[in-house]
Amino acid sequence: MPAEIRVPELGESIVEVIVQRWLKQEGETVAEGDALVELETEKANVEIPADRAGVLASIARQEGEIVQVGELLGTIGDGSSGAATAPTASDAGQGNGSVEQTDADDAPLASPAVRRLAVEHGIDLAEVKGTGPRSRVTREDVLAYIGRPTEAAAASPTPAPPARHEPSSPVSVDSDRRERREPMTLRRRTIARRLVEAQQTAAMLTTFNEADMSAVMEVRKRRNEAFQQRHGIKLGFMSFFVKAVIGALREFPYLNAEIDGDEIVLKEYYDIGIAVGVPEGLVVPVVRDADRKSFAQIEREIADLAAKARENRLGLADLQGGTFTITNGGVYGSLMSTPILNAPQVGILGMHAIKQRPVVVGEEVVVRPMMYLALSYDHRIVDGSDAVRFLVRVKEMVEEPETLLLEG
Repeated sequence: MPAEIRVPELGESIVEVIVQRWLKQEGETVAEGDALVELETEKANVEIPADRAGVLASIARQEGEIVQVGELLGTIGDGSSGAATAPTASDAGQGNGSVEQTDADDAPLASPAVRRLAVEHGIDLAEVKGTGPRSRVTREDVLAYIGRPTEAAAASPTPAPPARHEPSSPVSVDSDRRERREPMTLRRRTIARRLVEAQQTAAMLTTFNEADMSAVMEVRKRRNEAFQQRHGIKLGFMSFFVKAVIGALREFPYLNAEIDGDEIVLKEYYDIGIAVGVPEGLVVPVVRDADRKSFAQIEREIADLAAKARENRLGLADLQGGTFTITNGGVYGSLMSTPILNAPQVGILGMHAIKQRPVVVGEEVVVRPMMYLALSYDHRIVDGSDAVRFLVRVKEMVEEPETLLLEG
């Protein structure tokens, strides 16, 4: 009996996913544990493995479709039973028998779902050019064919539907002024929704300061070569700020908390989210128990998480939780910005570009490498005085890096 492939539970907040791509084709043999399909969730892409060996008998949902948790994606049949799977000796065998097929020598390759779509629109699949592997006709091929007028349709007296947004009066159209539409990915829609929710539900304020980066840059210049030889990774700026944030959070614990109804949940651990830019926006993987990690461990973990983010290999476990977030707009050249809270967290630190600026030191004006810092916080539980003092404490520890070993 075929085994069902269903969308599993992927997290408390995840209710729908997008079928990103099938990693196996219908009729293909699979081993237990083989990745079958990649799903896009609001947080990360996940691969669904086969829970038994056999043959991928059918694909119920096509790439690009939105499906709910628990919905059927396909089935795995016993490869030794012709009843459970489609024959694979010829191109005609790429189906599960659920849709009537033409003669095996003439039938184009297409999944049952694509055949159903063709039947619904009265289309002969033999007339559709397949762009998939082995000239397989995909859902997109059928949809493209539907949108292309045939000779019969052109001769038909049936009037064409009016164009959308037709102007009420004739206007000249510049052929170079083109537009294109693309659907928002599930992740982008989720980012948009969460950012709006954060601004609507939190009493968000931002306070600013600046830090003289001279001391940190001097330490990095003096110790980076030995650090890299010993640990196999460069000594970056982020580990200094992670340590400084942890030291400040210990002094101002309400910035390491969240609101749950009428209660404040104070976290006595330090899981620091590090915002990483990817093509679809920012993701925030988490460095867990950062207070227990050395500079080298923090730098290595951040580098590993950033690489996984760029290669789209982040798992849900990499993104869940987090008690405070750091984001660095300086890598893109930002001089100053107002970071938005990563709910349900109540604090986020924004780092920015380092610029040589004149500053007063003692009674002299000198040029120093300066960085603007921004702290956005939820005023519902974080008082303004605490937010200002928190940021001042971060500044102090960054400007005197030796204190990070004692307090960070």
